[in-house]
Amino acid sequence: MAKTVAEVMTREPIVVQPQTPIKEVIKIIAEQSISGLPVVNEAGKLVGVISEADLLWQETGVEPPVYIMFLDSVIYLENPARYDQELHKALGQTAGEVMTGHPMSIKPDKPLRKAAKLMQEKSIHHLPVTDEAEQVIGILTSGDIVRAMAAELAN
Repeated sequence: MAKTVAEVMTREPIVVQPQTPIKEVIKIIAEQSISGLPVVNEAGKLVGVISEADLLWQETGVEPPVYIMFLDSVIYLENPARYDQELHKALGQTAGEVMTGHPMSIKPDKPLRKAAKLMQEKSIHHLPVTDEAEQVIGILTSGDIVRAMAAELAN
C-alpha cells in the first residue's frame, strides 16, 4: 500500500514568524540540525520558507550585475532584479526579509510519491505540510522520504 505524506512527515515542526531575527533563525537551524524552517504569520498560516541556501547570502554577499556602457546608457547583461533580491537576502535582518515567499506546500493526504516527485522537480529539500486553512501541521524532508524507503526495504 502506498504511503501518504501524513504517515512520513514530521509533525509540529519548528516554525518562525516573519519578524524573527535572522540571528535566532541561524541559531535554531544550527542547533536543531535542520536545513530550513517554515515561516508563518500570527495565525499560523504559511507565508514563506527560510533555508540554509537563503542564509548563505548573509555570509557570501552579492556581486553587482555585469553591465556595459553604450552611448551614456547602462545595459545590464544580467537581470538587475535578481541582484536586488540577492542584496535583500544578504542585508536582511529578519526571517521575513530573507525567506523565500510563495513557498510550495502539500496536503497530508497526498501520496508520498507525489511529494517526492514535487521535491525532485523543484529541487527542494523540505516541503511544508498544510491543512485546509494553510496552517503548517508538519514538514516533509528528503531525509524523511529516504528513511521511509529504508523501512520498506527492511520489511
